[in-house]
Amino acid sequence: MNLKLAYILLTVITTLFLVVIGFKAINDSGINLKKDKMKLIFGLILWQIFIFEIASTGILKSYEFPPLFAITLIVPSFLFTGVFLYRNRNKQWINSIPEQWIIYFQSFRVFVEILFVLSLAEGIFNYHVTIEGYNFDMIFALTAPIVAFLVYTKKAISRKIILFWNYLGLTVLASVIVLFLTSVYNPEIYGSNVPLLPLVAMAYPYVLIAGFLMPTAVFLHVLSIIQVKKNTQQGE
Repeated sequence: MNLKLAYILLTVITTLFLVVIGFKAINDSGINLKKDKMKLIFGLILWQIFIFEIASTGILKSYEFPPLFAITLIVPSFLFTGVFLYRNRNKQWINSIPEQWIIYFQSFRVFVEILFVLSLAEGIFNYHVTIEGYNFDMIFALTAPIVAFLVYTKKAISRKIILFWNYLGLTVLASVIVLFLTSVYNPEIYGSNVPLLPLVAMAYPYVLIAGFLMPTAVFLHVLSIIQVKKNTQQGE
């Protein structure tokens, strides 16, 4: 499969999952169903259009500091996650999304890391940001179905382990961000005098990693943390 098409396909699959859990939350809320569903779909499509348009301008292809891809893509998505989930943390729809769905789906990051390796072969990424270097996100993602199965299907371990698992996942994601940033702004750490991340990595569709796929993983981790804490307080 064409590498660019693979990035877009994984983005489409991830978007469909967000639509599924979004529709379930909206259906269970019982208020403004059609309007809220349209807002969800419109919002997701609009964000994808924004990513494509901002990448098409070429302004992201720069080694200047602060990095424009972080300012225009990562920061806004993180702000949305924080504000949206904080404002809705006590809403009933939070509980309507099955906890295990979110955990199982975090395994999509295995495919993200596979794309990283394929991108390395194409000279788009440097090996330091893949599993061949210091990126261990694939290993973490492989634990998602195992943890979900043991906690929710077999009930062999406490649900509270999900909190630790989510915090660990956020830490791993943070380390990946550090890898990308240091490979550009502190390449001497890796024995280089020039940035190790080619500018092509900041073009579409590769910026979908920073603009959508990674923020989605963060969103799901934070949502899961809120769910578990809420349900634990309710004694479920």
